[in-house]
Formats: sequence, structure tokens, C-alpha cells
Amino acid sequence: MGASRRQKRDFRHSRIRRKLCGTMTRPRLCVFRSNRHITASLVDDDAGRTIATLSTSARDFASGQRETKTQMAGRLGTRIAEIARDKGISEVVFDRGGYRYHGRVRAVAENAREAGLRF
Repeated sequence: MGASRRQKRDFRHSRIRRKLCGTMTRPRLCVFRSNRHITASLVDDDAGRTIATLSTSARDFASGQRETKTQMAGRLGTRIAEIARDKGISEVVFDRGGYRYHGRVRAVAENAREAGLRF
């Protein structure tokens, strides 16, 4: 029997993680995607701590109007870039988490770039 989707994604993510490492000056922008929500975290791998995290499931993230999941992911990218800027971070390493650079993952990345993060 073949590996499950989850096992395949975990393998791809571990392969990516061998090459990427976040530091305090250039943390890793890690993206996790579920069926309903998306989460972005800034991680300092040297110290082994999470600098900031934000998810579309957070109560303060909800907006009054109806949005698609991709639009919410785009807003998430903009907000995580603002949080990073407030903490004095301008450059990150993008970790797509084993997902294709497409759809919601791409929306997070592109809106974070537009909001001023460099990667």
C-alpha cells in the first residue's frame, strides 16, 4: 500500500526543512494549511522558539464580509508582515510546509512581499 497524503506531505516538508533554517535576524515564515484555515508562523530555529504566529481561525482575524479562503490567506500574509515589521524583521526564509506554491500558500507569500517582507 502506498503512503498517505499526510505522510507524503510530511516527507516533502522534512526534505525542505533540511535546507531551510531560520535565525533571529532572518526567521522562517512557516505556513500550515488545513481544509478550512491557514496558519503562518515566524520561527527562530537557532533559539528553538516561535516569534509570532497568526491564524485565520483567530477571533480577531474574522471580518464582517464573506471572503474566500484565498482572500483570507492573502489578508493573513499582510498581517504577518505587519507583525514582523513591528518586531524589527524585514527579511524571512519562506517555508511552504510541503505544499505546492499555489493558491492559498502563494497568496500568503505574495501579500507578505507586498507588505514589505523580503524573501
